[in-house]
Amino acid sequence: MKLYFHPLSGHAHRAALFLSLLSVPHTLIPVDLAAGEHKRADYLAINAFGEVPVLDDDGVIIADSLAILVYLARKFGSAHWLPTDPVAEAHVQRWLSVAAGKIAYGACAARLITVFGASFNAEEVIARAHATLAVMETTLAAQRWLAGDSAPTIADIALYSYTDRAPEGNIDLSAYPNVRRWLRQVEALPGFLPFQRTRAGLEA
Repeated sequence: MKLYFHPLSGHAHRAALFLSLLSVPHTLIPVDLAAGEHKRADYLAINAFGEVPVLDDDGVIIADSLAILVYLARKFGSAHWLPTDPVAEAHVQRWLSVAAGKIAYGACAARLITVFGASFNAEEVIARAHATLAVMETTLAAQRWLAGDSAPTIADIALYSYTDRAPEGNIDLSAYPNVRRWLRQVEALPGFLPFQRTRAGLEA
């Protein structure tokens, strides 16, 4: 199994983290975004959107970080990662939608400004990040994990990377003790894989 990734991509970290938590043997294949490797014909053949990550499971190609989480959970994971009960699964899906929307255009976008020089409106995306964090904080005040109380799910994996790195996008987590407690819980899971820090993150 091969995972095409970039070490500073939170989307790629989601997939690499889950592979590590599941103890699935795999090879990490770096994609040089600065050199435009993700826009070359051979890479576009496996992901027409030209994005990381991409999972190659012996010829089965899965593009998109959230799709990879679902695939790995169904193929390798214990049932708690992606429940089949309709209500429990819907709770997980709700947070996957948050990862694809509010996180992508909040904490992720804020970090893209500082780490990659993206041209988002900083005030707007930081405000969106705090609005999302406020909902996460309230949710985690009532339960241990984002989608329930008993065990982690892929919802927690989907939101971890960009939440943990939110300070790299000038988003202060000090007002969210339950979120910070949840981050430490994810980091305590067996097989946890840290997200590589940027130079700014190392100096902070």
